Amino acid sequence: MAHAWTLKSRPAGMPTHDNFAMIEAATPAMAAGMVRIANRWLSVDPYMRGRMNDVKSYTPPFVLGEEMQGGAVGEVIESQADGIAVGDMVLHMAGWRDEAVLSANQVQKLPALGVDPQAFLGQFGMPGMTAYFGLMEVASAKAGDVVFVSAAAGAVGSTLVQIAKAKGMTVIGTAGGADKCAWVKALGADEVIDYKGEGSLLKKLMAAAPKGIDVYFDNVGGEHLDAALAVANERARFAICGMINMYNSGDPTVLRFAPRIIGMRIRIQGFIVSDYMARAAEFYADMAGMLQADKLTREETVHQGLASMPDAFLGLFSGGNTGKMLVKL
Repeated sequence: MAHAWTLKSRPAGMPTHDNFAMIEAATPAMAAGMVRIANRWLSVDPYMRGRMNDVKSYTPPFVLGEEMQGGAVGEVIESQADGIAVGDMVLHMAGWRDEAVLSANQVQKLPALGVDPQAFLGQFGMPGMTAYFGLMEVASAKAGDVVFVSAAAGAVGSTLVQIAKAKGMTVIGTAGGADKCAWVKALGADEVIDYKGEGSLLKKLMAAAPKGIDVYFDNVGGEHLDAALAVANERARFAICGMINMYNSGDPTVLRFAPRIIGMRIRIQGFIVSDYMARAAEFYADMAGMLQADKLTREETVHQGLASMPDAFLGLFSGGNTGKMLVKL
């Protein structure tokens, strides 16, 4: 019998272990065009917090008592689908469980890019695509730009730092704590700000970017967004990817520098990575080139076993990950 995590109750504020329950999950019977997958790697991502609320959004909320979903990489152990063989590694969205039976059109065979399978849940998956298209398309970043990225030690932020440097940009990032700041610096960031350290984030950013910033990639919101508005150059471009500081209890930060949006003609655009899925081949090709040129590296924080899924997810909101947060089965 397969096992899966379900949302037992909707959290008010920060989720707790009481909001989750593991259940036995009956998988559909195999039929023509279907595959049975033993999951090997599971992803947890900040956007999943929004799906725990019963509100209308770009992705439907989790249904109480039913299996949760999320990115997963698994091995095909039974196949009745043309073009997919037993032993193939595939990417799909039936995570938060140890086994899944899906139609072939719900899975993607992993491209042969010479990276570990779990990389397709991080740097070569949704987080990497978010960084790539958010930087290059949404923010229209170009060589010579000064780029500021919040949460630079996370899965999205750490990939963005490396892409921006490979494309000839100056990069300023924030991270929490000396170890994470040192790692982001090692990735190539020109300046790294410890947002957990003493002193004003705004003053630190002003010191790190004396000539202002041209691009802000926002994973955090709140104080980071306000500081970016304060130092933005004329016609700066802001790509709003996430606001993790506001996903649980909200953030009381007042955007004191919002009026600069007008005078500095700042362009602010939110986006969702699914807008760019049709361009995945372009992403893979460019990222493969950077990998071959030794311009990419990655870090993973790995929890062991299906039982650790809630711990891994909650760790996203307490700084418990460097790079991509994963669960290995």
